[in-house]
Amino acid sequence: MEPIEFSHASESQITRAIVSEFAKEFDDYVESDVIIVGGGPAGLMASKELASSGVKVLLIERNNYFGGGFWLGGFLMNKLTVRAPAERVLEELGVPYKEYSTGLFVADGPHACSKLIAAACDAGAKLLNMVALDDVVLHDDRVSGVVINWTPVSALPHEIAAIDPVSLESELVIDATGHDAVVVRKLEERGLLKAKGQGAMWVERSENLVVAQTSEFYPGLIITGMAVSAAYGLPRMGPTFGAMLMSGKRAAEVAIEKLRR
Repeated sequence: MEPIEFSHASESQITRAIVSEFAKEFDDYVESDVIIVGGGPAGLMASKELASSGVKVLLIERNNYFGGGFWLGGFLMNKLTVRAPAERVLEELGVPYKEYSTGLFVADGPHACSKLIAAACDAGAKLLNMVALDDVVLHDDRVSGVVINWTPVSALPHEIAAIDPVSLESELVIDATGHDAVVVRKLEERGLLKAKGQGAMWVERSENLVVAQTSEFYPGLIITGMAVSAAYGLPRMGPTFGAMLMSGKRAAEVAIEKLRR
């Protein structure tokens, strides 16, 4: 292999490149059409579908990685399952899969997750990680954005953690935070609604209901994925992800319909 000589760039140039480009993009997304909270399969799918339709969408994720349980599959064995007809989404993303039994398909978790993240980015969605929801913006009893802070702030000792968050505005917010339903809980804390809490495991019933009840749960707030289960008291589904992907698609459809009104 011949020696490779990289182009010149000083340490200060590299720092300026990071700071200036991040600041430009962050400034642009202080106002968006849709903000998605949670970067698991439902949130990523919703962001991909929205961006593909020309919607300005920002996705925030509190962890330093995207994909949620989509990376891991079940029981730390990184194979994931989907049930028909959700294998069509894997085909759309170019994810290899095999049919394990009639209507039950298995794919590699990291491969599927990587494809979904790339598809969301390629479609034009903006993704921010290590950003946690602190609160919601409420205008006239309607969710109109989110209040955010860097995730590490929550790990600081209380006496030095008085770091004010910032607010981002949007026409709609999508809660894709999974079992925790973080955005829904913020509204529940204010007595504006009551979440029923997630039910026990029942895969077949859960997947059908989660997709069917993906909807606007409060003015300006759409729920998707397992946040639907937590909000409506639906059964959980465990390590199968077809409903997560299909619910993300449905959330995007609901959002597009509302933005057009």
